[in-house]
Amino acid sequence: MSSLKLLGMQRRGTGFTASMRSSLKLQGLVPPAFETLDHQVTRCMARLEALKNNPLEQFTYLDRIRSENASLFYRVTMANLKKVVSIIYTPTVGLACQEFSHIYTPAATPGLFLSLSDAPHLDDILANYPGETPDISVLTDGSRILGLGDLGVNGMGIAVGKLSLYVAAGGFDPSRTLPIALDLGTNTARHLTDPLYLGTRSRRPADDVFYKFVEAVMAALHRRWPGLLVQFEDFSSEHAFGTLERLKERYFMFNDDIQGTGAVILSGFINAMRLSGTALRDHRILFVGAGSAGVGVASQLMDHFVREGGLAEKEAKSLFYLMDSKGLVTADRADAKRYPQHKTLFMRDDMGGKQISSLLDAVETLRPTALIGLSSVGGTFTPDILQAMSKLNSRPIVFPLSNPLENAECTFQEAVKHSNGSVLFASGTAFPPQSHPVTGTILEPGQGNNMYIFPGLGFGAVLAKATRISDNMVYDSAVSLSKQLNQEEQRQGLLYPKIERIRETSAVVSRDVILSALKDGLVNEQFVLKLFGVVAGQKLDCKSSAIMDSKSSELLRWVQSKMYYPSYEQSML
Repeated sequence: MSSLKLLGMQRRGTGFTASMRSSLKLQGLVPPAFETLDHQVTRCMARLEALKNNPLEQFTYLDRIRSENASLFYRVTMANLKKVVSIIYTPTVGLACQEFSHIYTPAATPGLFLSLSDAPHLDDILANYPGETPDISVLTDGSRILGLGDLGVNGMGIAVGKLSLYVAAGGFDPSRTLPIALDLGTNTARHLTDPLYLGTRSRRPADDVFYKFVEAVMAALHRRWPGLLVQFEDFSSEHAFGTLERLKERYFMFNDDIQGTGAVILSGFINAMRLSGTALRDHRILFVGAGSAGVGVASQLMDHFVREGGLAEKEAKSLFYLMDSKGLVTADRADAKRYPQHKTLFMRDDMGGKQISSLLDAVETLRPTALIGLSSVGGTFTPDILQAMSKLNSRPIVFPLSNPLENAECTFQEAVKHSNGSVLFASGTAFPPQSHPVTGTILEPGQGNNMYIFPGLGFGAVLAKATRISDNMVYDSAVSLSKQLNQEEQRQGLLYPKIERIRETSAVVSRDVILSALKDGLVNEQFVLKLFGVVAGQKLDCKSSAIMDSKSSELLRWVQSKMYYPSYEQSML
């Protein structure tokens, strides 16, 4: 059988019309029934329903479809986003990463595995890549996958899953995505002793070796594909901040755990502040979790307080408190000299020697208006803590953001119950709606999922042919998202648009990211430059609002025209 026939069977199966079967000589090689793409979607969803008690089987089933028939996979995902996202991304992708070495199927795992021993041959290895020139890559070293710890090369699963959302939510062409796992060993004993573990069986290298290798990988990627955007994913906290600081001014890259998480939570927090009725400068925010995500979110929120609240940086920083597993992060704590650099950004020096180790004591002493959890410790927001927040605030802001589900600091049900329905809530994982304990009104939980930000941020940056991702581009993506609640969503008191509108919201975020890049002089796409009458390297000087609105509308239409949409009409097979 010819490779063309095999390829056709893989991609469409029963989707071939009678005339196509005849011309491609496929009669008898596929079942006789003809099914439209939408009918095939119905078949896939029926199978997922049959597997509903086994999430890992649901994941492997969808992963096989993704590798065999991208059009079908993305039509399934986009038509059933709320349900399918929980399978291909959090929380099920965490389980898939834990089991990656046991469920690995070569044909179903696209991308690159780069080991330390490959360092002298990186250019040759990249030249071996058989796919199209990639626009977007998700790169991980697997050292901190979700809240599951060091999974080593098993972290490839998160890179594949995340890129599926760049396509489904952001509009990237799936053939131009590239997942990369850096195989730098693992410090987790059970993987090192697992006979089926697919990575190098060694402990992780020292920092100097790590940074030298990452630099070499980034340089090689840039030489091979100068326009490739690289998103760093699930590195350890110290390395997440270290790589971002070392690379962000020199390469086209960003870190979603720091910048993406910060942006999506800022967006929800902007709307929560509006609904709380508390003035911006009167908020006090207590973070539980002082890793890369916690500090990244705190940094984004503080930036907003400076930009929109008119506060000096020192004044804005005074409104933030961080707790780690040992208590409030202070300059005079016994272990302060051993803090990693990122933790020192928000350490307190005004507690007069008072140390607070209990979260309940912290709530009662500091009297926060907002409680944000990124601790990866499930159940941290206990009933007494939620009740204390409710007593302090008429509309307490409670964001338990840790993933997966078992790591969430509290559930939506608990937050509603112990706040008597007054809570302003957003979580990292999905929770079902709840009834208001007094009025019976159905309350919808917010989900501060990074997929509201990274697909639009990445797509806009790539379309703009930006030279780098600026802080303004990240910040403006958050503000853009915060403004996209429609009238019905506002009436319901939602903090984020409904997930079913993710393509619509991502297109607007992409448009606003391009505008932000224009203002920073980072755009090289000729269509955009001509539309706004600037040249590459020139910063956009905003003109009258009427002119800007007209050009912004045209830019949005252009963005939407560039978005991938799955159909059999787009390709021969």
